[in-house]
Amino acid sequence: MSKTADHRTHLVLENYIGGKFVPCSRHIDSYDPSTGEVYCKVPDSGTDEVEAAVQAAREAFPDWSARSPAERGQVMKKLADLMEAQLEELAQAESRDQGKTVMFARTVDVPRAVDNFRFFASSVLHHTTDCTTMDHLGCVNYTIRSPVGVAGLISPWNLPLYLLTWKIAPAVATGNTVVAKPSEMTSVTAWMMCKLLEEAGFPPGVVNMVFGTGPRAGDALVGHPDVPLVSFTGSTATAQRITERSAPFCKKLSLELGGKNPAIVFSDADLDQAVTTTVRSSFSNQGEICLCTSRIYVERSIYPEFLKRFVAAAREWKTGAPSDPDNNNGALVSREHLEKVRSFVTLARSEGATVLCGEGEDPLVLPQRNTSGYFMRPTVIAGVAESSRVMQDEIFGPVVCVNPFDGEDDAVAKGNGVRYGLAATVWTRDVGRVHRVARRLEAGLVWTNCWLVRDLNLPFGGMKNSGVGREGGRDSYHFFTEVKTITVKH
Repeated sequence: MSKTADHRTHLVLENYIGGKFVPCSRHIDSYDPSTGEVYCKVPDSGTDEVEAAVQAAREAFPDWSARSPAERGQVMKKLADLMEAQLEELAQAESRDQGKTVMFARTVDVPRAVDNFRFFASSVLHHTTDCTTMDHLGCVNYTIRSPVGVAGLISPWNLPLYLLTWKIAPAVATGNTVVAKPSEMTSVTAWMMCKLLEEAGFPPGVVNMVFGTGPRAGDALVGHPDVPLVSFTGSTATAQRITERSAPFCKKLSLELGGKNPAIVFSDADLDQAVTTTVRSSFSNQGEICLCTSRIYVERSIYPEFLKRFVAAAREWKTGAPSDPDNNNGALVSREHLEKVRSFVTLARSEGATVLCGEGEDPLVLPQRNTSGYFMRPTVIAGVAESSRVMQDEIFGPVVCVNPFDGEDDAVAKGNGVRYGLAATVWTRDVGRVHRVARRLEAGLVWTNCWLVRDLNLPFGGMKNSGVGREGGRDSYHFFTEVKTITVKH
């Protein structure tokens, strides 16, 4: 595409079905969040496109599932190598499509997408199954694990390639074929990956990509009778709809949903480390990570000092053009999402809370070409009532609420006082307290004196409204396979 044609010609994506790119008759506009301009046309797929993709996946399943895990792993590792060779192109595309900084995409999103394929290509080789003997009956019992079939994979817009590959990699490693639907707002890197599948050695139909909206493409996928398994990352409301659509077919579901994650800072915490890491955990990727901290509870004796330091650090967290390596944050994903996030700040003010920095408090100076982009500075709010929607609902933007607490019981009660239970962070030097509080917090992941340290072998997922099921090395292996018990009498 020439620079002169850039504003007149849009990138037009195509579905990837049965090893071929297939044009679509309907399209959705996709915006560059940093400028507010349309730059891409995404297929608006529906029942027909999903049907074709499911059929392609069904046809590819017998051959792919018959291959050894090592053979499948070789193909996955080749894809990882090809993606790594295109790291910069993928990072630039992810930034333009999602709004995040190029630096974040370059150092987090794309490397993790590559790691997902390498990790599952290897980990699938190291699982064992069970065997028992019943000598008194002359029987031996053992289990085998078989791929489920066609996996329906629906991934979100916040970490587009990162979370898409987190689903595709274990699905194909265990012998399933897939029909994936990325978010219609962030589809470009998924489409770019499809260009590499044939060269990597994936047979036609093993990985199919259908682009479109949840109500059309997503609904057709989760309601398809030949898709026995659905892995979804996104909102709790959408997951409820998926559960309803899947129920008549008794599908296997893995649902990784929202969070309203607390950070609990005790008076003995290393305050320098707590402030530095909690700014990062609150505002990384514009706060658009399900694991981001959105509620900070600080022991009352250090609350004023923490607040002063935290607000000063938040003001230093730079927001602006995603291409500028000095910026920590880029743009939020869409105008609608920006307005939603801002509405929570407005609500907090109307309820008497204090906005200490960010939205409406500090000016945001942007380059001329970015003045219509969807930018918002890190925003810190104090004095929000625990019952407020600002404290109870997932905002999913660069907004964090800070309140004091009195003692361990109060900290745990406040930390657990929402319907979500994805992650929590605890800051203390007291080892006994670490274990007590971690045990009592209703969260699938608890970090102590750190944030977002991930071992891909370990379970990932949430409690309460934050999801159903777990994913990770062994957990993904179990989810993407069916166990069968075989008894042999001798």
